[in-house]
Amino acid sequence: MHEHMIILIIAVLVLLYGYISQGLSRLNISGPMVFVSLGLLISPLGLDISEVDIDAEFVTIIVEIALVLVLFSDAALLSLKSLRHSWQLPTRLLLIGLPLTIIAGTFIAQMIFPNEPAIYMLLLALLLTPTDAALGKAVVSDIKVPKDIRSTINIESGLNDGIVFPLVITVVAMISSGLTQASGGDSPWLSSVFTQVSVGALVGASIGYLGSKMSQFTVNRNLMVASYKNLVPIALALLAFYLAETFQGNGFIAAFFAGLLAGNTCEQTREHIENFAESEGELLVLISFFLFGLAFVPNIIEYVTVEVCLYAFLSLTVLRMIPVIICLIGAKLITGKLDFSTMTFIAWFGPRGIASILYVLIVAHEMGADKGLETVYATVMVTVLMSIFAHGISAQPLANWYSKHHKDN
Repeated sequence: MHEHMIILIIAVLVLLYGYISQGLSRLNISGPMVFVSLGLLISPLGLDISEVDIDAEFVTIIVEIALVLVLFSDAALLSLKSLRHSWQLPTRLLLIGLPLTIIAGTFIAQMIFPNEPAIYMLLLALLLTPTDAALGKAVVSDIKVPKDIRSTINIESGLNDGIVFPLVITVVAMISSGLTQASGGDSPWLSSVFTQVSVGALVGASIGYLGSKMSQFTVNRNLMVASYKNLVPIALALLAFYLAETFQGNGFIAAFFAGLLAGNTCEQTREHIENFAESEGELLVLISFFLFGLAFVPNIIEYVTVEVCLYAFLSLTVLRMIPVIICLIGAKLITGKLDFSTMTFIAWFGPRGIASILYVLIVAHEMGADKGLETVYATVMVTVLMSIFAHGISAQPLANWYSKHHKDN
């Protein structure tokens, strides 16, 4: 189908979903559930109205822009000032739980897929480590759930994708280096990764800080039209991305650092970014879920096996939950130590969503869909599909249950 027709379909779907979104939310049906399902419906797996290649140019552009804005807004919405007062639980999750999840994910993957290279299994574990709080939106937005718990889940989700992405590009560079050397070429992957990360971080931090200061200066002197206050931060994200790419840095890392500096340099800037993330940013995320169902799933589903489904199930349960519970043992809230139900609640709400989707699509674009990574792609696809529905359906009921039994936290 022509790209213009797909854009027309997306516009109609967004319009129709907008009309009934509140009604669907009462039925515990989330936006990601709807858009993935609709993508599958019109794909060759459903009505066969459309067929889209994973590496189609317009898919790549949408995915890149979506990932830039997700990384930028996730970082910008993290208040480092607030984090100083409630750092204990997120720090445990990011510095202990995250490495344990990667190690456990890699080890179990090697057991389930013994014929796959270990480096591929490490890539799989990395792709499935970032969490997506938006898939359990009812949990992080329900004021009945204690603030410390909501904040912990949000902070973990906001930071782990930025932490994991440099590791993803490092592993991809190692795999590409092996392929290049096998074909007689030379690929100094270590220096390349170092350049991408360092230049990306430097450019992003500079753009975020200077851009936010400039916005603050112009707003204070009434030089900026109000309608542009939400647009300027987004321009900063895109500027950081493309400027870093121009100087051989990684644009996605630049977007993350630009958001981190922009959101913590000026409170007003963070508020404008939040306004964008809740409207235009969410639109791009939903479109990404739609393209996931339309383009990625049909191209990868033939590689789904029993082993793939087993690993996907383990990834959402024991491989996520046990490391989190371990890292939270002995942790305290203001009201006292965390009980087991609280640790389990935090552990369960580590959905795999937009970060895993965007990362795997970027990897597929860089590596191609036929480089021996079919098992990795299939496992990520099944895990994300399971997570979209399992966490979407369970979010509100579990939030209600948890808040009922933890009113004093």
